[in-house]
Amino acid sequence: MNDNEQMGFLYKLFDTSLPRLGPRDDRSTRKALDMLLSERSKRVDEPGTGKLRILDIGCGNGAQTIQLAKHIDGTILAVDNHQPYLNELQRRAEAEGVSDKIQPSLKDMCDLGLPEGSFDLVWSEGALYVMGFREGLVICHFLPAPDGFLAASELCWLRPDPPAECQQFFANEYPAMVDIVTNLSIIESSGYKVVGHFTLPESAWWESYYHPLEDRLQSFRKKYATVQK
Repeated sequence: MNDNEQMGFLYKLFDTSLPRLGPRDDRSTRKALDMLLSERSKRVDEPGTGKLRILDIGCGNGAQTIQLAKHIDGTILAVDNHQPYLNELQRRAEAEGVSDKIQPSLKDMCDLGLPEGSFDLVWSEGALYVMGFREGLVICHFLPAPDGFLAASELCWLRPDPPAECQQFFANEYPAMVDIVTNLSIIESSGYKVVGHFTLPESAWWESYYHPLEDRLQSFRKKYATVQK
């Protein structure tokens, strides 16, 4: 398959109907949001005044976007480069009664073309790696307002001696992956101050991501059993 065919196949696999398009869960989204809102309340002169301006980069089909909308007073610009994901986000937002807070936008995250300092919170769950984590941090650096924040998740090694099979797999799939301490250093060297971080629970991988994806893979094996590589 050529590159376009591979992307088409990928979008068929990671269909809009999946609950989520990456490892995450509602509880972790709210935990990160509460952490940042608490920190923000210490910095602004009048906490609770004014509507938050949020940018969700690589929003996908919007599971985390919906959660943000449910728990903030403000607006969310939700950006992705695949229109079917944005259509599904719009459908879900309407079903949850939060569509008035969300503006889906078809954009390339590497070329957002957004004004400097125009957001109180820039959010990206499992998407910055597309640009490269460090590169993504640099691109996003000018977007938050002076008292604004960036929230992002990144794949990390959680132990110094991962199994050889895992090392071999990620050497091919994501060779840029490093440990938490190194990523914290990358964040600070990119001009940010770390106000908090945590590791996603295992359930955020299995229940919200792998199990639904596993079911979809089984149907794919049957459907494409005779397709040649």
